[in-house]
Amino acid sequence: MIRVVTDTTAGLPPDLAARHQIPVVPQVIIFDGEEFLELEELSHEEFMTRLVASKNLPKTAAPAPSAFEAVYRPFVEAGDTIISIHPSTEISGTVRGATVAAQSFPGADIRILDTRTIAGPLARMVLTAAQWAEAGKSADEIMAGLHQMIKRQRIYFLVETLEYLQKGGRIGGAQALVGTLLQMKPILTLRDGRVEPVERQRTFKKALARLKELVIAEAAPGADAQLTIMHAASPDIAQALADDLKTALDAPEVMMMNLVPAIVTHAGPGALAVGFFARE
Repeated sequence: MIRVVTDTTAGLPPDLAARHQIPVVPQVIIFDGEEFLELEELSHEEFMTRLVASKNLPKTAAPAPSAFEAVYRPFVEAGDTIISIHPSTEISGTVRGATVAAQSFPGADIRILDTRTIAGPLARMVLTAAQWAEAGKSADEIMAGLHQMIKRQRIYFLVETLEYLQKGGRIGGAQALVGTLLQMKPILTLRDGRVEPVERQRTFKKALARLKELVIAEAAPGADAQLTIMHAASPDIAQALADDLKTALDAPEVMMMNLVPAIVTHAGPGALAVGFFARE
């Protein structure tokens, strides 16, 4: 049997993870030296309350290898193949932890995948892998398909401020914008796994309109877009964006997600993102 594993940076809705029997390994959130397992010991709501009230920004840590070992062990003992799907190594140490854990099981078929992305596109790849496994595809076929999806995945996002990305060390190429923005609103992306600037607009309204233009121009039509809208405490704006893109792309559904604490720690409150897969 093929088992698909991921972590909380995928933002995979719990009902979908349960339906497809996908273990989700939690990231670690650290407030003033106190550690919490993401979404297990600290909910979205609790995190946002603490984030706004805290004088110090929280820190994040990737799951320890032991967390992955605990998930992998029963599958290895059952003789299963494991496909463990995680965010870009440029912005997270999760792949490293999973790789170290896999080395504890010599001879086991454990495949670790760096998707070069995070959040919505990562969640879509995890779900697709699980569906392919359920349909009887081999591990080699699933891995080949995922590598093709990596080439097509896209994510664009807006942030209220670059402060969180800068302080969290995840700012990448967007560092060039620091100190030059004034009231400008940047549109950012992940390019080859790193945060990079796309362009900037004078207002949030203009940035949001331009974000929609970019997605509509690049996304595959219909179901192939696999649209995901992600937000940090901006549900109304996110829903309006989802409705507009669903209509424009004739998409049968749009997955809505709260950005998880490990991502909000670096993107900040008010962050808004769109994940999708581009035209072939």
